[in-house]
Amino acid sequence: MGKASRRKKDTQGKTTKVAPAPYVARPFEGLPGEPDWVAAYEILPAATAVLTLKAGAVPEGSPATVTLASVLPMAWPALRRQDGEILIASQSGSSSSDPSRDLAQALLTALATEPGAPIPQLPRTTVETPRLQELIDTDAPFEITVHEGFDFWVDGQELTGEAAASLEQANGSVVPTSPIAGTPSTYWCRIGERTYIRHVLADDEDTATTALARLHAKGAAHLDDERRLLGAFRAGGLLVPVWEVPADSEPSEHEGAVADFAERYTSAAAATDELTAEERRARSGLLSRQVTLR
Repeated sequence: MGKASRRKKDTQGKTTKVAPAPYVARPFEGLPGEPDWVAAYEILPAATAVLTLKAGAVPEGSPATVTLASVLPMAWPALRRQDGEILIASQSGSSSSDPSRDLAQALLTALATEPGAPIPQLPRTTVETPRLQELIDTDAPFEITVHEGFDFWVDGQELTGEAAASLEQANGSVVPTSPIAGTPSTYWCRIGERTYIRHVLADDEDTATTALARLHAKGAAHLDDERRLLGAFRAGGLLVPVWEVPADSEPSEHEGAVADFAERYTSAAAATDELTAEERRARSGLLSRQVTLR
């Protein structure tokens, strides 16, 4: 919260205050593939997805689709290419307490921008800014493509000089990341000399923490003896368990173990019996070690 209210003039010319965007605990709830939206917002270094706009919810003449990108050059929140294609960045940094509204602001600003122009800054997001859930077709699938680098910035164009050097530097900073096939919203990544798996759970944070505690209490939260649960962090209102895996392992080597965990988790999340004393201790331990991104 803490954002100063904007002022605007009403139809009589009087100055009125516009409230800031309210805090939303799960900003991407109601969008298709909420866990992957959280991944795109928090943990995927180079990724894109096509968004289908909702007819009648955006200005007439808008393109049918836009591209969500994890990061854009110079940390721009959006850009509009010369051909009219629009890209909005999920990781440009939120200016309000509702990332969904911030992304909607980026989209609407890009739609109103002439082709060929980057958008280095956005108007302030307020309570009057629509949410992304109002602007895109929530019946269309949300399918993320994870890239090895940021070549999608230039759309196949050849760069020279400083531009080429800048892209090369950006590509060199990318943390190698790959989806784990067979289990949604699960990503392998190699950071330095260590390798991890991060799985964005689809349930609300309380349900997910309780289910993970049930598994942890009986030693079933690890993938196996070599792939142990380090803990979990909160992101976008969801819970993200993290396992460390052998440093030289590849994503395909973990597909079976992750799928087995997903089955155990689903069963634990469906349980309705009271937590045992050991499970309560496990839950308290998980909560004490959790951190929140952003």
